[in-house]
Amino acid sequence: MTKRKNLFYFRWHPKGGFIVTTTYELTHLRALEAEAVHIFREVAATFERPVLLFSGGKDSVVMLHLAAKAFWPAPLPFGVLHVDTGHNFDEVLAFRDETVRRLGVRLLVSSVQDDIDAGRVTEETGPRASRNRLQTTTLLRTISEHRFDAVFGGARRDEEKARAKERVFSFRDEFGQWDPRAQRPELWKLYNGRHRKGEHIRVFPLSNWTELDIWQYIVDERIELPSIYYAHRRQVFQRDGMLLAHTRFTTLLPGEEPFEAQVRFRTVGDATCTGCVESVATTPEAVAAEVAATRVTERGATRADDRISEAGMEDRKREGYF
Repeated sequence: MTKRKNLFYFRWHPKGGFIVTTTYELTHLRALEAEAVHIFREVAATFERPVLLFSGGKDSVVMLHLAAKAFWPAPLPFGVLHVDTGHNFDEVLAFRDETVRRLGVRLLVSSVQDDIDAGRVTEETGPRASRNRLQTTTLLRTISEHRFDAVFGGARRDEEKARAKERVFSFRDEFGQWDPRAQRPELWKLYNGRHRKGEHIRVFPLSNWTELDIWQYIVDERIELPSIYYAHRRQVFQRDGMLLAHTRFTTLLPGEEPFEAQVRFRTVGDATCTGCVESVATTPEAVAAEVAATRVTERGATRADDRISEAGMEDRKREGYF
């Protein structure tokens, strides 16, 4: 049962900054928000060099919003990092730059192209080629070069079964690798961030959120997102039961023909492997209603890179993926 608590509530104002509004009920969303705020403050208090992964996707946008709320009116005590494949949607990159400018946040962009040019990774070729997997090398290199000891990620346990195995504080060894059997217990939401030099912790403040929670929070907080999250007309083509955007980064296979459809994206990543869904939802409220009715996870429905194998995501996470 919802209980009335005499608490002040901070809401983001369109002209910048949070403002104090009326008291609010301690609902499910407010409990999730309070948990995330606690996690951000715990990391800031116990780690020396944290960073927040920020792609401009909806989960990273919500995560950055929560981080700003956790430390307001002080500035964020850490910067944000985007691992750029070079194959991103233009709308998302523009939104990323505008968001960090508006919040006054330090942005570090680490490029997969730099690792390709340096010979640290080899780019795939062919119509099904993607740079998505190459991000692991770029991420681990950046963590090592900047000596980041805590890295905030926007992963949620409802997305995929490998991510359901994650702790909130996910320990990574000196090679950046993840072993689900070597994770620490988090009884009573007590987090153990101890690590040796070279090791680091991936931190997931949204672990207990669902896709519907994210959208309901976006509605409630009036959070802005890149336009591609809402229904719009775009050139697409069909492959493996998915609709993929026809962009300058994609190559059509024989028999594939682009056509125009009204679509939206449920998740945003590398444009070569991120699918979209047909939709008429042009507002956050309408998207939340669609999400409430769906029975397929966003990654299962719209991420071609997750269909490599039954354990594709877990294999990549073991190597150091997000």
